[in-house]
Amino acid sequence: MKVLKFGGTSVGSVKSILSLKRIVEKEAKHQKVIVVVSALGGITDQLIKTSQLALKGDDNWKQEYEKIVQRHHKMIDTIITNTYDREKLFYTVDTLLEQLHSIYYGVYLIHDLGEKTKNTIVSYGERLSSNIVATLIKGSKWYDARSFIKTEGKNSKRSLDSELTYDLVRLAFQTIPRIAVVPGFIAQDKVSGDTTNLGRGGSDYTASILAAALDAEALEIWTDVDGFMTADPKVIKSAYTINELSYTEAMELCNFGAKVVYPPTIYPVCVKNIPIKVKNTFSPSNEGTVIKQFVTKSPKLIRGISSIKDTTLITVTGLSMVGVVGVNRRIFTTLANNGISVFLVSQAASENNTSIGVKDEDAEKAIKVLNEEFKLEIEDGRMFPMHAESGLATVAIVGENMKHAVGIAGKLFGTLGRSGISVIACAQGAAETNISFVVEGSELRKTLNVIHDSFFLSEYKVLNLFICGIGTVGSKLIEQIKSQHDELANYSHLKLNVVGIASSKNAIYNRDGIDLNSYHSLLKQSESSSPALLCQHIVEMNIFNSVFVDCTASPEVANLYQTLLDHSVSVVTANKIAASGPYESYLKLKQTALQRGIKFLYETNVGAGLPIIGTINDLKNSGDKILKIEAVLSGTLNYIFNAISATKPLSATVLSAKEEGYSEPDPRIDLSGTDVIRKLVILTREAGYKVEQADVKKELFIPDSFLKGSLADFWSHLPELDADFEAHRAKLDAEGKRWRFVATMDHGATNVSLKEVDAQHPFYRLEGSNNIILLTTERYKQYPMLIQGYGAGASVTAAGIFANIMSIANI
Repeated sequence: MKVLKFGGTSVGSVKSILSLKRIVEKEAKHQKVIVVVSALGGITDQLIKTSQLALKGDDNWKQEYEKIVQRHHKMIDTIITNTYDREKLFYTVDTLLEQLHSIYYGVYLIHDLGEKTKNTIVSYGERLSSNIVATLIKGSKWYDARSFIKTEGKNSKRSLDSELTYDLVRLAFQTIPRIAVVPGFIAQDKVSGDTTNLGRGGSDYTASILAAALDAEALEIWTDVDGFMTADPKVIKSAYTINELSYTEAMELCNFGAKVVYPPTIYPVCVKNIPIKVKNTFSPSNEGTVIKQFVTKSPKLIRGISSIKDTTLITVTGLSMVGVVGVNRRIFTTLANNGISVFLVSQAASENNTSIGVKDEDAEKAIKVLNEEFKLEIEDGRMFPMHAESGLATVAIVGENMKHAVGIAGKLFGTLGRSGISVIACAQGAAETNISFVVEGSELRKTLNVIHDSFFLSEYKVLNLFICGIGTVGSKLIEQIKSQHDELANYSHLKLNVVGIASSKNAIYNRDGIDLNSYHSLLKQSESSSPALLCQHIVEMNIFNSVFVDCTASPEVANLYQTLLDHSVSVVTANKIAASGPYESYLKLKQTALQRGIKFLYETNVGAGLPIIGTINDLKNSGDKILKIEAVLSGTLNYIFNAISATKPLSATVLSAKEEGYSEPDPRIDLSGTDVIRKLVILTREAGYKVEQADVKKELFIPDSFLKGSLADFWSHLPELDADFEAHRAKLDAEGKRWRFVATMDHGATNVSLKEVDAQHPFYRLEGSNNIILLTTERYKQYPMLIQGYGAGASVTAAGIFANIMSIANI
């Protein structure tokens, strides 16, 4: 024999109730079944709403009551095709509805709605639905649950009299019909005979009681989801169904907000070792979740994540609590006597404070009764008035595999810390199947996603990218991300989710990811933006594993980094302004990233895709000391000095560098040495020296007058330098020498200058736009380390940015 329970959504529509019929009749071919049903979906709320209107003397109660009548009439007309059955059912249902009308009318007249009347009103939902189901399923027998589900009042709350109930259930079902139909939720007081109930969600409990009392083969809970999920799928798109759970795991998840099963449901069947199957009425072929005593060992440390919104944390504190026996007893006895449930307890080892988690709706009452309980201690200063913090959320990670597993808590809190999520309170029992903690309510979505991702419950690790700048570098980066999407997903289980793209004037955002095939058109249709609005939007979205990618050269965008890092958003940038700006600001950016466990990466600031900064850091971190740096760091200038010839003068090579994408949009940044100075400052700082741009000595080859005024003026006057440059170039050529614009750092002293190198120099044969760096260190003193390769170009720069992003993914 099996017990099958169907929730409100399973009897809420014609489609679902007909699916219920097919499921039951299929199961009844193999064995006897007891079917427990809830009220039609939404009816219980409707019954309560109507009673409140009647209580207020609002005539609208009649309209709401009529909606209840029409809902049931329409269901009967649609699904009961046999005339005799339909008329008989209408008589039963209308009799119940008339009783309900009389009760509402009484409430309306006397303006009183006591507990007894409330319980009677809400009982009609299940009484009506169960009669409809019993008529729909041919050959079934209807039972009134009030005849055997008995409750008693304790501590202002109602509880089940288990012994009496079990005896009466066995008596009622001495002979079990092929199909029995029982209304869930409703019960009866064992003394007064008044109609009571088992609480919202109590239909699950009814089914569990029947299964346990009758030693059923299994209890099946049919609902509108496929079973227990690893997390709330409304919050985490990658959440999936858990195939198996132990009773303990299921209970923990239910107690912390997983609404798949009403928590009291688990205990009765757990004692009898009766498995619970959670299945989807709308997709009956899906396997669902099985809850049982022993489950298959999983390689994953946790089974799932659950959460409770609307948490209030109340802290009882005072020096008089230290070492005093009985304080906690008074706290919990007081709350229990007032019907207040505590779902989290956290106490300091010093015993001077105890924090308890309650639902927001219970907070005011809890504070009041605790202040009253400790009134004398508060008046003489031995204790403080209760401190309450609302607007919080409680999160629990659950799994029996956590038992004795080293490092779970460390990984959990480390992951949360890197994401900028502050844990306000935490609790873990010795059973080690649940770690619970409290966070700000506004951080709940981010918290759930971070944990789901970091504990490998998700199929993919996700990085959420905000890309600023869609010029040559930004566009190439987006192309590379798009082309590598499937490769990363299939072989690295990594998903690069571009959630924001900003141009100089517009921005688009999508938490679920932007279509990279159509982002240009989406940007054209979007509202105007600015760096300040961009930063505000990123912070407000508060997405887990966020990475801001700067593909601009904008000072305004660089100024956003500190705010973003403060909000635990990693920064990857090709923009040299921040790392070469004021030393104190640069240092603060690095320290913030380090303190928050996130990344501030700017490898492409020097040498595009060449591993220069990373190499310097590796050398320094391994204990080596950088003594001297000699480098050709401008791909633009190297391109110019390699391309200049008798037939291609200076002005033509500069124009060519711009057209080929080697130079900055304004080539004067390259020609003035500004770009090289910034790069040298960055390398010097990474080598461990404090330096500002103003400290760099400059020996430039373009007169200052050419670097002032408008860009148009620059292009018009540049040919004036061609003749002198050609004369000097021809002389160098005859001597077997070449120009190289060299950046040098020697024990912290820095300079940039145009140098003449001969064929014996490592820089002589540097081709095209390549960069070259010589690193002299304490270990590489006689033979300096040489790094050489493409140092400019959109594709290699984009690839360097991509590499930095991937390094974050591998944290």
